Amino acid sequence: MDTIRNSQYEKMTAEPVGKLVLSMGIPTTISMLITNIYNMADTFYVSRISISASGATGIVFALMAVLQAFGFMFGHGAGSNISRLLGAKKTERANVFTSTSVSLAFAAGILIGILGLLFPDVLVRLLGSTESIQNDAKTYGIFILISAPAMTVGCVLNNILRYEGRASFAMAGLCSGALLNLLLDPVLIYSCHMGIAGAGLSTAVSQYISTGILLLPFLFGKTVTKIRFRYISKAPKDIQTILTTGLPSLARQGLNSVSTALLNVQAAVYGDAAVAAVSIVGRCGNLLFSFALGIAQGFQPVCAFNYGAGNYERVEKSAWFTLCSGIGIMGVLCALCDWNARAIIGFFRKEDEILVMGTDALRWMCRMLYLLPVSAVGSMLFQSVGKEGRSLLIAALQSGLFFIPLIFLLPRFFGKTGIWAAQPFAYLLAGAAALPIMVSFFRTLRKRRNECVP
Repeated sequence: MDTIRNSQYEKMTAEPVGKLVLSMGIPTTISMLITNIYNMADTFYVSRISISASGATGIVFALMAVLQAFGFMFGHGAGSNISRLLGAKKTERANVFTSTSVSLAFAAGILIGILGLLFPDVLVRLLGSTESIQNDAKTYGIFILISAPAMTVGCVLNNILRYEGRASFAMAGLCSGALLNLLLDPVLIYSCHMGIAGAGLSTAVSQYISTGILLLPFLFGKTVTKIRFRYISKAPKDIQTILTTGLPSLARQGLNSVSTALLNVQAAVYGDAAVAAVSIVGRCGNLLFSFALGIAQGFQPVCAFNYGAGNYERVEKSAWFTLCSGIGIMGVLCALCDWNARAIIGFFRKEDEILVMGTDALRWMCRMLYLLPVSAVGSMLFQSVGKEGRSLLIAALQSGLFFIPLIFLLPRFFGKTGIWAAQPFAYLLAGAAALPIMVSFFRTLRKRRNECVP
């Protein structure tokens, strides 16, 4: 264990930051790509059933975002503290945050699952379902609710592995579940004639298996921290620390869910075809952003570990490297996606109405999506160094506070175009707000670094 701990410390504090961020980020990017591909596979296979089934995937995606919101809250809340504690060489204390966050995530998943199963009709309506989509959304959503504990715990395990610098273990767990889902989808949907229920069952089974694989490194001593009942803390201060540090993630993911639901509600005015179109575009956007977000998540453990070790110059260097890489990658991908927008939408559905609306919506998204790394990296930066207030502010701006008024205001003046444009303009405004806050923090770090030089 000492050998693992010492080699990790040397790697995190001495390896060139660009190389280190990429070594952490590339496995995470691969994980996110495969995860998004299997989400899109659900969309593709379910879209073959009917337009209402295609729209149902967008409704259930909002439900999955709620579960992920709690999983990321506990995962980032624990992970940021774990990485800083490991940087300060306080391993026993880090064990407390690992074990406590897993138990909290499991309890949250159970609670959400039970509540959702008790009131499924109310749930899908709140998430923006139309009457014609409701039955498909409920059928699909029941399986997601059954897998809720696996989703929340899986998010926590994935993030702790990343914050420890074990991104390859996280990749193995996530990719295994994603590939299994890709294989099960066509078998259950078509060969077993289960329809949309088959897509839901496929997702549930793969989530439980993925979470089991993510747990294995902790059980076999391949990680620095441990999951043990004796480390689960009942101290309110420890639980509060996890919650406050993870609150920006809850805000980010929770507001994403709210934003998705509001987008569905506004699109529903124009019928099921519009809901199906925004569902497809949403999945495409997530796939594109996973390239930049994977690198950004590779940045988080580097940032938190070096901040805990007092290496402030590496914190700033890693942040700028991640930000510039994210914008560059997203710029190229968005240009390619814009150029091929109609063909991309046509891959999922061939109806003229969906093609027209989906193409317009996808092109609007591509015009601003490359700016999203600014606010994403800003929020992750402050969460990683324990500045929860600033992280929460940027996360809220990125994921909802700009978007929510825009999604109500713009359609009043521009109709469907206002719906497509709301999210892109929210990306622009969030980035413009986040950048000055980051620059101010870097000035503070430089001042602190200069004061430490004799």
